[in-house]
Parts: sequence; structure tokens; C-alpha cells
Amino acid sequence: MNTVAQQRGPAKIFLIAAEESGDRLGQDLMKALRAELGGAVTFSGVGGRSMNSEGLMSLFPVDDLSIVGFAEIPRRLPLILRRIREASLTVLRERPDVLVIIDSPDFTHRVARRVRSQDPSIPIVDYVSPTVWAWRTGRARAMCAYIDRVLALLPFEPEAYRRLGGPPCDYVGHPLLEHIGSLTPLTAEAAARATGTPQLLVLPGSRRSEIRRHIDIFGETLAQLRASGVSFDAVLPTLPHLENKVREAVKAWPVAPRIVVGEDERRAAYRNARAALAKSGTVTLELALARVPMVAAYKVSAWEAAIARRVIATNTVILANLVIGENVVPEFLQNDCRPDRLALALHEILGEGPSRQRQLDAFSRLRDIMSTGDRAPSQRAADLIIAAMRQPRRK
Repeated sequence: MNTVAQQRGPAKIFLIAAEESGDRLGQDLMKALRAELGGAVTFSGVGGRSMNSEGLMSLFPVDDLSIVGFAEIPRRLPLILRRIREASLTVLRERPDVLVIIDSPDFTHRVARRVRSQDPSIPIVDYVSPTVWAWRTGRARAMCAYIDRVLALLPFEPEAYRRLGGPPCDYVGHPLLEHIGSLTPLTAEAAARATGTPQLLVLPGSRRSEIRRHIDIFGETLAQLRASGVSFDAVLPTLPHLENKVREAVKAWPVAPRIVVGEDERRAAYRNARAALAKSGTVTLELALARVPMVAAYKVSAWEAAIARRVIATNTVILANLVIGENVVPEFLQNDCRPDRLALALHEILGEGPSRQRQLDAFSRLRDIMSTGDRAPSQRAADLIIAAMRQPRRK
């Protein structure tokens, strides 16, 4: 058992997760920490429904922190600054054995900097690396001042931190690895992928702004693909809170998709899919692990795109490509995100051919690239957080 728990009673862990994906990570982490510490742990901090189900009473609703895109920042800034102060003061008052910030660096790193400046003795672990390897590379070195250790979800990130002079960084694994079984087709599902009418996944995004930008483009893409003589069944997985918006939006589509809602239905759709049209993001890595060839697209406002072109330091924004180390997934960004180009690329991967096979060959290597051995990502993360608690406190 951890020496902190032995000497001081239950370990006190303060967690901050500012959006849904971080909330799910926090839930699995809390389970793993509780198991590793034999239950001798108390949790406090900021989280959503998932972390609440593990006993965390959030300081405030995480919806207060929900921001997508630069355009939303000015409107939400006063509330967010107030929440940064509130979270920082609570950490300083409670003096936990460790502060764990989970993703959402625009919020969590500001809290971490305030805490470190006021009380350097509190260890701070960053679970989920900011994209220092893609843009604002100077952040890596700056993090040394207030982050003790970074827990990375992607296997290439520790080397990026060494190259950029950042804090110690360990690869713990992506949470998708804990769901590999549910992404792997059963025998009948694998046969369905290869025969009959192809099932095409359509994934315009999981945020309202993403859906708004992609929904018409994706609908017209399906129309052009069908007009070119390609036979397929379109399936659009979505979340319960977005279902009504999505159903209303696709009413105008010439090709009506079958909409599925909920996690079980979504994973079943992945197992049966022959190909996918997806917005850029974590979903591309999930599709690659499920061995579903895809076409990736993304569109933002003109001024957001102008900023991105100046600061992005990689030759791809597709997560699957970055992890594989090869640009196998075609990406259509901004002005290239056009129905005619997307339809042509989808035509190439729905049928047998070199474009489809190249993706499948690359995806077959992905699980080895991302392997974490016999320890699940949340367990590896818990081990390193407990190690951080064991370190002598700063003065």
C-alpha cells in the first residue's frame, strides 16, 4: 500500500476534469486508484457525471467550462476565470497529496500554475498531454515550472517531450485500448463487412459546432456517392443529447442514414462497418483500432483556419496517421472539405483496391504500436500518480 496512505490516513487526491472525455478518464482512474490503494483514498475536485458515479462531488458543473473553438472564448471568459480562481483556492486550502489535472489545458494548466506559485509542495500530474508536438511547442519547456510528470495517451509523446525539453513524460496508453474487444468484429460481423451491401459510418462530430459545420457537407457527399452508382447503407451514430438535433438536420439529406444512439449501438456499428466518413479527432484512432478504412474531414471558420495554418507543426492532423507514423488516412481540411472530393475518396475505399488495403495494412500494426502490456492504461496512470505522492514534498 502507498506510504502516504499508511502514514497520513487515506490519500487525498484532487482531480480536475473539465469536459466529457476527461470525465470518463477520471472515472477509470478513480477506480484504478481505489483498487491500488486498497480503498484508502478520498477524492475531491471537478468532474462530471462519470466521476460523480465514483463518488466525486464536483465543485461546480463542468458545463461551465465547455468551450469549442476560439470564437466562444470571449463570451465565456469571465465565468471561466472565476472557476479557475475557485478551483485553485480549493486545492490550496485542502493541500491534497497530489493534484491530477486531466486534459483541457486552457483551464487545468491555469489552475496548476496558480497552485504551484502559491504552494510548491503539492505534486502536480498532468494526465493527457497537450498537443505540444503539433502547435505551441514552447509549452513543453514552460510546463517544467508547474508540472511534475505528464501521463501520455499516445506512444510518440514521451520522445516529443524529451526533444522539446519538457517535464518527464510516460506513455500510459489510450483509454480506447481498454475497449478493444468491443471494437473487434465477431465472425458474422467480419463476414458482413466483406459481403453484401457495405455499411458506411457517417461521423460528423460529437459537438454541436462540429455537427453544424459538417452535416450539410456530409449529406451532399452521400448524395454524390449514391449518384455515382455506389451502393451502401449509411449509419450515423450519435449521443443521446444530440439525437434530436441530428435527426432534424438529416431530414434534408437525399440519402437517409440509420441513426443509432448509445455506446453499445455505436460499437456494434463500428464492428459491422466497411468504411467511414469521419471528422478529424479521436474518432479516427478508434476507427483505426476497429480496422475500418476511412476518409477524414474537418472544417472551421476562416479566421480559426488562418490561425491554425500559422501554428500547426505537423504534416497531418489525423490522430491515426500521427500514431502510425504514416499518412495513410486521406484528410480533407477546410477548402478541401468538399462533397465531390470526399465522395471520390470514399468510392476508393469502399471497394477492394490499393487505397483500402494500404489503410488495412497500417491498421494491423496499430495495436502493437499502442500496446501497454499486461497493465491497462488506467492502472499504469494510477501507478505513476501513486509514485508522485511518494516523492518528498517540495519546499
